Amino acid sequence: MCGRYVIARAVGDLVAELEAEAEASLELRASYNVAPTTDVPIVLERIIDGELHRQVHVAKWGLVPGWAKDPAVGVRAFNARSETVAEKPTFRTAFKSRRCGVPVQGYYEWKKSPDGKTKQPYFVHTADGSLITFAGLYEWWKDPAKEDGAPDQWLLSCTILTMASPPEGELATLHDRLPVPLSRESLAEWLDPENKETQPLLESALAQAWDLAGAWELDAVSAAVGNVRNDTPELIVPLT
Repeated sequence: MCGRYVIARAVGDLVAELEAEAEASLELRASYNVAPTTDVPIVLERIIDGELHRQVHVAKWGLVPGWAKDPAVGVRAFNARSETVAEKPTFRTAFKSRRCGVPVQGYYEWKKSPDGKTKQPYFVHTADGSLITFAGLYEWWKDPAKEDGAPDQWLLSCTILTMASPPEGELATLHDRLPVPLSRESLAEWLDPENKETQPLLESALAQAWDLAGAWELDAVSAAVGNVRNDTPELIVPLT
């Protein structure tokens, strides 16, 4: 699964790395302890005036489907299982045409001690500090309680896809679920809103995921990350 992660890039750096565009007014809050229901950057593609545009937006982490009566349903939908994403009512519509990428600098996972009494947090990241982009979905939800045209009437939300962890290696001992990473090439395919062959698209992303994840590094870090109120760069400093 993926329930905590790091994204502290400045807007300009994020846009450059994702080869995207963003509104001049876009603001991002650097966070070393991102948790579900907070606002996070996502990258998506839209067709505007016949041309494809890759854009960075800010979305609430926890997908709220358009048919939901209450946005609180997003609290339980921050991850989507790749095995059932095409069938689950919460995700299946977005899976068809509203796919996004969720950029992170790394994510946290907790490993149980041999006696099962304690858990050690680990920071999972690339060796060179480059971005990881997870396969995600996004949705727009309209608040019926708000007046038409109100600036906060529409809520943009997102989720991160997960899959089974590799059968061997460090990640296998960390958790049985893995957020699905995308290569630069597979990101372009995943974001394309005109690509309706969703099952082959998903299978292609999953086929590459273990190889991509195999290059990640795992660092034991402070237990302070367990408290979401702690949000400083020191959280990702490896324990010595």
